[in-house]
Amino acid sequence: MSQARDRLLRTATELFYAEGIHAVGVDRVIAVAQVTRATLYRHFASKDDLVVAYLTAADEAIRARTAAARAKDAPPEDIVREIGQHIADDIQGQGFRGCAFLNAAAEYPDPAHPVHQAVLKHRQWFLDTVTELLAATGETDPDAAARHFVMLRDGAMAAGCLTDPKPIGETFLLGVEGLLHSRNGRRPPAKR
Repeated sequence: MSQARDRLLRTATELFYAEGIHAVGVDRVIAVAQVTRATLYRHFASKDDLVVAYLTAADEAIRARTAAARAKDAPPEDIVREIGQHIADDIQGQGFRGCAFLNAAAEYPDPAHPVHQAVLKHRQWFLDTVTELLAATGETDPDAAARHFVMLRDGAMAAGCLTDPKPIGETFLLGVEGLLHSRNGRRPPAKR
């Protein structure tokens, strides 16, 4: 990746996430990235292509973090917990403004739009990954459990930018524990 493309993508990522995709025009990205309009369009044919690249980079980061958790020699329950902890940590991170994918879907509601398609691709991968991990725990209905996990995550991501994120992250992690233990008839552990 060229330095200019990298700078454009980093700038767009920061601005799109912090201020919203439709609120940030290409002129602003160009100015903050300190590149020319020709440079932008040499690397990205349109703003939509830049937005898809932004979401693709976010997707790749989450995939890499998930792959790193899966590469550990740990039981699948612990991998699910680690993925949950990453989500809780994100919610409590500086400048958290919700889920980049849910935010993008809200701004691009047309399911046929390339940006919306990028969101759906990421979400399907995430759901499939969680389903696979929950199946490996011995979960009797991993599809339903994974949908439950994703719903908990979506709710935590939305709530985490509206109020104090610490109890949101804690509540989300309790929900993950409850899901891991109660779906197969086991009781969740007592809170410490």
